[in-house]
Amino acid sequence: MEMDRTSLANANRQISIQLELLANRVMARRELTVAQAHMLLYILDHSVSGTSLTQIHHDFGHSKAALSAILKRLKEKGYVRVEPCVQDDRRKLLFGTEKGKRLKTFLDQAFSEACDQLYQGFSGSELLELGRLQKKMLWNLAKAGGARQGGEENKEVSTP
Repeated sequence: MEMDRTSLANANRQISIQLELLANRVMARRELTVAQAHMLLYILDHSVSGTSLTQIHHDFGHSKAALSAILKRLKEKGYVRVEPCVQDDRRKLLFGTEKGKRLKTFLDQAFSEACDQLYQGFSGSELLELGRLQKKMLWNLAKAGGARQGGEENKEVSTP
């Protein structure tokens, strides 16, 4: 019996939309969007030495314009500060502020709860297989020029 691939693609799209809606409802408690929360967590995780918009662009794969808009909101809300790079005056480094750092536990917990909800009832082996299949799909899209691989190299995607 063959699975309808269009139905699978539509289901993936619906999963993505529903997960985004769920996460946005949770983040709205702190007046953040999911995109802002992801960027803030990334910056907080790199706050020891700082990170740059270029690095975020490389790791996230989104346009610099879109990332700049998100960064602008985070700065306006007082979650992120920008400092010049000592080695390169053209480069700006991003750091989490104390206000931003106070949100880290909430953000980590919110994303963890969303994942718990999404993967409820999955066994460890099912999660491993799902991860393998997702990487395979991302690899296929990257080969077609339609997507990035999320900063990861293609790791074992063949069927065992």
